[in-house]
Amino acid sequence: MIDLKQVHSLTDFSRNAKTHVKRLKKTGRPEVLTVNGHAEVVVQSAESYQQLLDDAELAHSLRVVRKSLAQAKLGRGRSMREFVESLAARHEIELD
Repeated sequence: MIDLKQVHSLTDFSRNAKTHVKRLKKTGRPEVLTVNGHAEVVVQSAESYQQLLDDAELAHSLRVVRKSLAQAKLGRGRSMREFVESLAARHEIELD
């Protein structure tokens, strides 16, 4: 959730960029920048942005795993052996 105390004008951000960047790094929280009173962009530190990307990737992976488990419970899909055999055949790999 965006902290409403961290909504600033683009002009203020431009004039006080060092102060804003210092706060962004310290808090890890994003800031909303406004133009003519309307929210236009969100800025955040590179570290907090990377964490956001990592969290999104993990959430996506968990959704895929949950969906796969649900399909397996319904008897859909194929066994690991069948998968590995088809993968090996597709890539002309001989299995022992």
